[in-house]
Amino acid sequence: MIPQKTVNVASAEELICTNRFGTFFGVPQQVFDRVWQALSRPEDKSVAYVSMEIGADPDMFHPVQDFLRAQDGRKSDNPICSRLIDKYLRGPRKIPNYSGGLGVLAGDTLKSFADLHIPVFAVSLLYREGYFAQLVDSRVGQIDQAMQWSPESTPTLFQLQDPDHSGQPLELTVPFFNEYDHPTEAKAHVWMKLEIGEELDYFVPEFLLDYSIPSSPPWVREAGLRLYSAKSDIMKANQRRMLGSGILPLIERLGLHPHTIHLNEQHGVTVTLHLILRQIERMLGSGWREKMTDKDILAAAQESAKHIVYTIHTPVKAGHDRFARSLYTGISHATGCRILDLLANDPESPHEYNFTAFAMRVNRAVNSVSRLHRDVTRKQFQESADKIRAVTNGVHHLTWISAARARVFDSTDELIGWRDDPGLFGESQIDDDPVFLRGLNQAWEEDNRILVTYVNRMLAEHRNRMEETWIDPPNYLSHLKQGEESLLSPGVFTVGFARRFSTYKRADLIFDNLEALAEILVKSGWRVNFLFAGKAHPQDEPGKSVLKLILDNQEELYQRSKGLARLVFLPGYDMALARMMVAGVHTWLNSPKRPLEASGTSGMKAAMNGVPNLSVMDGWWVEGYHEGKTGWKFGYEGPIKADSLSEDPSTLLYEEDSRSFYELLPSVLELFYSRPDEYLQLAANNLRLNVPIFNTHRMAAEYVRKYEMQLDQETAARVLGFAKLYKSDSCDWTEPQV
Repeated sequence: MIPQKTVNVASAEELICTNRFGTFFGVPQQVFDRVWQALSRPEDKSVAYVSMEIGADPDMFHPVQDFLRAQDGRKSDNPICSRLIDKYLRGPRKIPNYSGGLGVLAGDTLKSFADLHIPVFAVSLLYREGYFAQLVDSRVGQIDQAMQWSPESTPTLFQLQDPDHSGQPLELTVPFFNEYDHPTEAKAHVWMKLEIGEELDYFVPEFLLDYSIPSSPPWVREAGLRLYSAKSDIMKANQRRMLGSGILPLIERLGLHPHTIHLNEQHGVTVTLHLILRQIERMLGSGWREKMTDKDILAAAQESAKHIVYTIHTPVKAGHDRFARSLYTGISHATGCRILDLLANDPESPHEYNFTAFAMRVNRAVNSVSRLHRDVTRKQFQESADKIRAVTNGVHHLTWISAARARVFDSTDELIGWRDDPGLFGESQIDDDPVFLRGLNQAWEEDNRILVTYVNRMLAEHRNRMEETWIDPPNYLSHLKQGEESLLSPGVFTVGFARRFSTYKRADLIFDNLEALAEILVKSGWRVNFLFAGKAHPQDEPGKSVLKLILDNQEELYQRSKGLARLVFLPGYDMALARMMVAGVHTWLNSPKRPLEASGTSGMKAAMNGVPNLSVMDGWWVEGYHEGKTGWKFGYEGPIKADSLSEDPSTLLYEEDSRSFYELLPSVLELFYSRPDEYLQLAANNLRLNVPIFNTHRMAAEYVRKYEMQLDQETAARVLGFAKLYKSDSCDWTEPQV
């Protein structure tokens, strides 16, 4: 999306690189060797970044494809290179191994690690059915369909080869045990995605374990097919085990030596269990199972904790893995369960193992993802409260800033170098530059036209297909005859909302009183487009019900407002649609029940484009609001009480918070329609105040402090510069080691 900078690579042939695990493409051989060696040397203190999902579609950030396009279609005489060029220019551009915010955050983080030259590799699973494909029917609501994609044909993905058996894929053996301590061997192939820095001078490898292969047992193959498969508790537990238990076999087979394992959520925490088991064996020697005492377990856990950094991403109880002890007894050996008895016990639910509590107890550092989330987490996990710190999330600015906005930034003298250093926005006076403001406004108008054109084309396609399929179009406008009354218009105030549909996120909050909402518009004559997108987990029936309510409110809102309000649902939410929305709307809506949104990153993506947020004071917005200089707040913002963490419908504050929204909305619309210059100032304020803070370069720099890395002088200085942009937690500050 953003043009590639000049690099010291003359031809595509120079981007072919090899090692004993295969042939790859994207960086020069010397870069590949330098990175791989850093990951292999213990003294470099590299990091294994573990996440159940990674969202990094190649159609979002693609420095290699940009380089090849700049070559103007130049052919190669090397047949291997020629095939790779064709794959990168014409291959599929989706890797559907993410469901939402956690995965996209992981992808953004790894991109910034690559841009900053931080020795990190990632571990996740490869899901051959992805998450799921979403169809939406106006009568039925969300319909979940299996998704098929081909990693073999997807650029940036490479299957590792067995160096000892030419032409054969590398196959890991991952041991599992039952209650009788009988081992079952799961098998996994390994795919590597190269997350390449903007200048093609560094990369972060993402290793994806593919268990859906013939040599694995059927129950393993099934559990590995789809992200967050939850057909049963045992399948859910096995999928988590497949991630955590595969980490040590992977790094040993590849010869990697991470100093730190960074767990994002508790999904991969079984790696900690394996570390403890190995440490006990080292401590006690032969016969260790019989000799082991509780004191030994705790001592081994304390030693293993030195290698673990843990990030908790949600206060919502449904996001904290709990499994019945009886279930786990049947899928784990007795020694493992004895360790869990000590370290995963849950006083509130004695019959279950709490894996979030396990991760919280065994680590050298633990952090939340915003300041407010830190305070909430301390209340939830009081025994760990003293060590819980905040590292507020960010987004990868080069991925989420639109092409139109990027052209404006490129042409602004004060912002020269913004691609490398988003902190430059904070040092600028762009809010007082009429040329910049005029260019920003024109770019905003362009992005709004792109979004509106997409929506209108979608509505027309749904209308035309109405007679060809059993699917009833998910939008009331598609049922109207083609014409002005069934279309959106550029320049009309557009509200965007796109995220996972879950009850606490309250997607339907602002439609709680349609009569009041419509009256605001009819009274003023102002027009508003409401654009909504997102998926509910296939097993989340309450979340699906919220999505269905969005569909059910469309016609009534249209009629009550006399056509001034047009509510549209955009199915098939993914990263590309998200980028179009965050750049093309005029405000970004966030309406969770406070304080259940730990961070929220979609609003940050809007802010990267200067789009003001209209949000409950939750998650990151508490830090990004800046006393109203960057957007608006509504809803409850009082102290956190006993029922604040409840998702019970009676505690969700619909009436109170929707009323607050209706009281605020007229002033927002008046500013947009009557004082556009002042509205544009909000956009400039977002760029100046929020871009320097809520980017993953700054966030990655804060994590480097927790990683205890040894960095070269140049990298350490650059990381320190980003870390100084913002201190998420003022009591948690040390300079990176050189």
